[in-house]
Amino acid sequence: MQTLRQGFEERNLAMVTEAEKLGQYWRNRLAAECPEHSVAVRESIILWLLGRDVERFDLLNPNELAIAKQAMEYRWKILTQRYLGVGRERAYRHLITRLGSLVTLRYKIQTWISLSRDRQRSVMDVLQEVLQELLQTDNYMQQQMAYIAEITEEARLKDTLLLATTEEYCLRPVRNQPLIAYRFVNYLRRSQRGGLTQVPSSDLVRLVSEEVLTDDNDNRVNLADNQAIAEYQEAQQLEEQQLLRQTVQQEFANYLQENLGSEAVEWLELYLQGKTQDEIAKKLNKPIKEVYRLREKISYHAVRVFALKDKPELVDNWLSISLQENNLGLTPNQWQQLYQKLTPKGQQILDLRKTGDSIEAIAEKLGIKPHQVMGEWTKVYLAAQAIRTQS
Repeated sequence: MQTLRQGFEERNLAMVTEAEKLGQYWRNRLAAECPEHSVAVRESIILWLLGRDVERFDLLNPNELAIAKQAMEYRWKILTQRYLGVGRERAYRHLITRLGSLVTLRYKIQTWISLSRDRQRSVMDVLQEVLQELLQTDNYMQQQMAYIAEITEEARLKDTLLLATTEEYCLRPVRNQPLIAYRFVNYLRRSQRGGLTQVPSSDLVRLVSEEVLTDDNDNRVNLADNQAIAEYQEAQQLEEQQLLRQTVQQEFANYLQENLGSEAVEWLELYLQGKTQDEIAKKLNKPIKEVYRLREKISYHAVRVFALKDKPELVDNWLSISLQENNLGLTPNQWQQLYQKLTPKGQQILDLRKTGDSIEAIAEKLGIKPHQVMGEWTKVYLAAQAIRTQS
């Protein structure tokens, strides 16, 4: 009898589909991580993560299923980092800032603007036009919008899911470039007469001079002059760094306002102006000891919370310390030095993070709690920071 009961239980367990298992996993996870959202909102998010064709999960082999799970983790990370619980306008700015930080795309747009008849438009203006055309003409995005409309009737959640979907789709790698870069080329082909790639069929093709005017119309750039091109690209990189710096500064100020209050924001503004702690104490009318304590608290939040948990991608792009692209900003010798300093568990977590695994996925693989993985990853991050500072 006991054997028969076990057989029925195993058969019932086997009848549970992969989609149902994944749905229950995300249901438990969202209940723990997003208790402030209603059950209806969480269920809509789960349907968005799984996608319309849930039967495909039963047809995947173990490796393909693992990749599908990683894809859902990636979408969830995008959703929570920049869009979920954020106002519509601010969320849209997050999308534009994220896509605008792509170096390849910015160079393509900047080159087109410099060679086009309308040099007054900014990169962000053109990027918004590309996104608008993407939403109106791309079949995949049209299908996604229809699916989002099916799974929720809440307007704010629709916008949130659409923005997250757009970022994930635009960042998909195609021949080592983000997909949005190719959509920009399509935009040029369909843009109005006079665009870089669209030549009027009824007119003669005009030769382009080797020299083009820059935005100030005074300094000419010779397209055959490698030094001039290098200087131009360096100037654009500096401009991009400045944009990222301003974005990080504003996001961190918003974070401090929400978590530590306006006094911390005032300290940050004064600190960025180059004020000493004594000068800041006078401005805030606070004893110097309180100001030093405030500085330590802000420093803790800056590194251990904002840079590691709240806005890691934004900070990594600004400082060029991305793990996947920049090896945490370390040279090969410094990377070896870091690796030797770590415990075996720290080395294992570093390797898994390097391959793109999330904190939750690593915790599941190692059989430990996510907060334990986060604690070890914090040690790795701080060790890398110490090595960079020493150099």
